[in-house]
Amino acid sequence: RANQSVIKCKAAVAWEPKKPFSIEEVEVAPPKAHEVRIKILATGICRSDDHVMSGALTVAFPIILGHEAAGIVESVGEGVTCVKPGIRKHQALTNDK
Repeated sequence: RANQSVIKCKAAVAWEPKKPFSIEEVEVAPPKAHEVRIKILATGICRSDDHVMSGALTVAFPIILGHEAAGIVESVGEGVTCVKPGIRKHQALTNDK
């Protein structure tokens, strides 16, 4: 289990609808049981995210959007057996080694 400490990274944070994102440093806690922390290499904003930013979908702000992403498993929580640190997401999903 690699890196079980809090890490800092940059994120595009939305503070309110219809306003530009703010690039900020955020802290990401280590994964809890059955969670996976992924180093995001690429992401996009989907239609649901667009609805959040337009105000058509009500959510609690601030929010970090972009749940459709590709990355590398950074660390895993207790009980995670289907992926391990260092595995690229597309490999983990297909069980390629």
